[in-house]
Amino acid sequence: MRIALGQFNASLDKNANLARMAAMAGEARAAAAELVLFPEGAMVSFEPVRSLAQDAEPLDGPFVAGLAQAARANRVAVVAGLFESIPGSDRVYNTVVAVGSGGELIGSYHKIHLFDAFGYRESERIEAGAGDTLGFRLGGLNFGVETCYDVRFPELSSQLAAQGADVILLPAAWVFGLLKESHWEILVRARAIENTLYVAAAGQVGKGYSGSSMLVDPMGVAVASAGETEQLIIGEVERERVEAVRRKLPSRDHVRPDVYRRWALVAR
Repeated sequence: MRIALGQFNASLDKNANLARMAAMAGEARAAAAELVLFPEGAMVSFEPVRSLAQDAEPLDGPFVAGLAQAARANRVAVVAGLFESIPGSDRVYNTVVAVGSGGELIGSYHKIHLFDAFGYRESERIEAGAGDTLGFRLGGLNFGVETCYDVRFPELSSQLAAQGADVILLPAAWVFGLLKESHWEILVRARAIENTLYVAAAGQVGKGYSGSSMLVDPMGVAVASAGETEQLIIGEVERERVEAVRRKLPSRDHVRPDVYRRWALVAR
């Protein structure tokens, strides 16, 4: 199965962002991709010039409808980040939605781990997810979803693998910083290696974002990668590759949840 990763810089103009994603979805389909992954916050810029709550929408709002139209018109599944409104709150969910090639909403995921690090406090504007995961099946493969800072917490990737994921989709808006570009590559590859699955990581570019989208295979090899400019990259994900690696490296079979549960109790 062929998938595409579209990295771009989300502006404050939601319609312009939708148009850019629709164009990239068309490019993805022309390259025979069945799914295109866009970055975290693809809906609208994170810039603190106005409240995210002002731009946030419910999942039945015009932005998701625009994604559905792009998916339907190009016959390609679309996964993208947006800001979901919370009734009665000035905070929002940092949400990822998956839309099928027929325009149907497959599901959504609320980012669990908020980026309160390196002098930034995402929790001031974002409500953390309760822990519900998103998984779906497409083209004979199982996909799981996480978002940006989530990649620093291996427990989520491990849970997605335990739920059957062959591919983790990781939209991000990874900013430049002290060793952060190095961390990005190491973490994405580590999550692929330790869970013997693919990780498709799509980042924003421009305005301090490092881009560096990549598709990493179950042995940690980057089979497609991008630089720091707007770009669409294409790569293959194969269930046979996952199975072959797991036969040689059956680390998932050696996981000890019985031990980990004891450790968790002690840690409390």
